[in-house]
Amino acid sequence: MKELSADKIDKQILVDIDPYRTRVVLVEDGVPVEFRMERRSTEKLRGNIYKGAVQNVLPGMSAAFVDIGEEKNAFLYIAEAVPIDRLYDTELPNKPGAASVSDIVRVGQDVMVQITKEPIGTKGARASTHITIPGYGLVLIPNVDFVGVSKRITDEHERARLKQIINNLRPKGMGVIARTAADGSDSDVIEEELLALIAEWENIKRTYNCSKAPKLLHREESLISATVRDMLKPDVCRLVVNDRQKYEQIVAIAERYETGLSSKVCLYDDKLDMFERFGIESAIDAALSRRVWLKSGAYIVIDQTEALVSIDVNTGKFVGKADFRKTVVETNKEAAIEIARQLRLRDIGGIIVIDFIDMEDKTSRNAVLDTLRNAVKRDRTKTVVLGMTGLGLVEVNRTKRRESIQMQMHTVCPYCNGSGYVESAETVALRLRRALAARIAEHDDAVGYTVTAHPDVIRLIEQHGGEVAHELGGRTVRWVRSSDMHISEFLVKNI
Repeated sequence: MKELSADKIDKQILVDIDPYRTRVVLVEDGVPVEFRMERRSTEKLRGNIYKGAVQNVLPGMSAAFVDIGEEKNAFLYIAEAVPIDRLYDTELPNKPGAASVSDIVRVGQDVMVQITKEPIGTKGARASTHITIPGYGLVLIPNVDFVGVSKRITDEHERARLKQIINNLRPKGMGVIARTAADGSDSDVIEEELLALIAEWENIKRTYNCSKAPKLLHREESLISATVRDMLKPDVCRLVVNDRQKYEQIVAIAERYETGLSSKVCLYDDKLDMFERFGIESAIDAALSRRVWLKSGAYIVIDQTEALVSIDVNTGKFVGKADFRKTVVETNKEAAIEIARQLRLRDIGGIIVIDFIDMEDKTSRNAVLDTLRNAVKRDRTKTVVLGMTGLGLVEVNRTKRRESIQMQMHTVCPYCNGSGYVESAETVALRLRRALAARIAEHDDAVGYTVTAHPDVIRLIEQHGGEVAHELGGRTVRWVRSSDMHISEFLVKNI
């Protein structure tokens, strides 16, 4: 394969295939900005359409739980259960004096739902009755009368042209959105895709009518297929994959979507690992790090919790070349651009709070906010920058649809239970002494004990040898130092 140079690349997609997982990275200007992973052993649910059965209706939560045949029931919020054409109705349930969720769904009722958010932690999947069927250039919304055009298509003449074509082609009562890839498409191309999406919807309805709940009606495409559909657009320079079988599959999918699209697909056949060549592995490692260094010498610290994500900006080694105010603004701007990239790369969702370095004047704060807002515009996931407080705190809301990279690739530490802290050697030493005292009380006839612990713990205990000897009451102890043992662990046995 022809040598690829990352520094000359505008946009490219790298697809890494191994026996255990598929990994997809979107690279912009040589820098990884999006990461997706699909394990062979785990099936994703988001995008799947089910015939579900309502199991519980909870008016106090304005929600219901729907059995979709998975381990956990799906969560259906009232706004996702109301017919979409009533979303902005003044009589929308859950408003004061209006109907409750029990007026919308009832226990035992069959309902068609689509998964909008993957199960995360202890929470089940999030479901909606507002069905959408995405294609390459169009999205079909079968249960609403609506025509829309992607905001990324900015030319007003083109927007009007697409709306006119879609209005002439779509069945009455069905909704269609033109995606960015539809920009410049001929009427024949739009009609062909629309007919295919409608046929898919008709097949889903037929399966629903002749099946018993719970039943999977439509499975969302695999990561590879979804990558071609959602990411391989005209502005992408190339898609590189390191597996010949998947290469042929991607070429076939690309040819089905758009003429000439398959020419962007390349097979990587070098002996050197593809992700290593393009520096992707180190970028993923950095994405999993708590501290991220910036080119200037400043750094950001990212802490993820179940409720929100906090990001702290620090000057670090950056001292600037001008006055302090300019140094702070430059640092905050650089951090804003990197934060936007990290949100995409880590796939962080929910509430994000950013603690920028304090800026006294409004002009500086607005400049940093504008930098952040411009940086998140490239994010395909809806991201809203809400504003900055006087303390320099910025709240960002990013749609959360799946687990972040950290949650996908890490597990909770069995020693700190996710807190990030473990007991100090002093704390463990005191706990060990209490355990010895309890052992003596329980086995008063023992002549001595063997204690295995971390060397740092034993060293601290030996510094207080007189106190320990008094507690032992003449019994002997054989101390065994084990560097392989975690500092919070120890083992006490009778001799």
